[in-house]
Amino acid sequence: MRIPCKPFFLLPLLLVAIAAAGCSMFSHKQEAAPPAASGYDLVAAIRAAGAKDDSVIDVQPLRDPGVAALVDAAHQDEQAGKYADAAAKLDQALKITPDSPGLLQDRAEIAVRMKDFAVAERLAHQSWSLGPKLGPLCARNWQTIVEMRLQAHDQVGADTAKKWVQQCHKAAIPRY
Repeated sequence: MRIPCKPFFLLPLLLVAIAAAGCSMFSHKQEAAPPAASGYDLVAAIRAAGAKDDSVIDVQPLRDPGVAALVDAAHQDEQAGKYADAAAKLDQALKITPDSPGLLQDRAEIAVRMKDFAVAERLAHQSWSLGPKLGPLCARNWQTIVEMRLQAHDQVGADTAKKWVQQCHKAAIPRY
């Protein structure tokens, strides 16, 4: 027995198939991080957050001379654009003093230069958790997180981190 097939019977199936195909065009997949705007230096923005923090709190621990030499060499490598060499020197310094918030933040900034954003954010969080939670280093930690959240297209996370940047500032008591 043959059932007559009317074109109107297939129309709803066809419309469902077209709708399903159209929805897949607008999926919410996480895209790769966009390149920073031309002329925008993420690390310069991070360091500027610490430089403009005129907080009365600025913890500068004494450094081992060997660690200081490695950090200086890493900064020279960074200036020369040798980010992998700078990272290796900072990793070596971190083996000597693994809980140094300043070293962790320096390494986070090199990770930013190397576009290793997940590592940069993790190191900035680690630096903040070990650091003074106030002052220029705190501001650099949270500005790193701001920039990494923006790279991940997480505006809410970036806005939250911006609030933490502001909380790093401790104003001086006015003296007359």
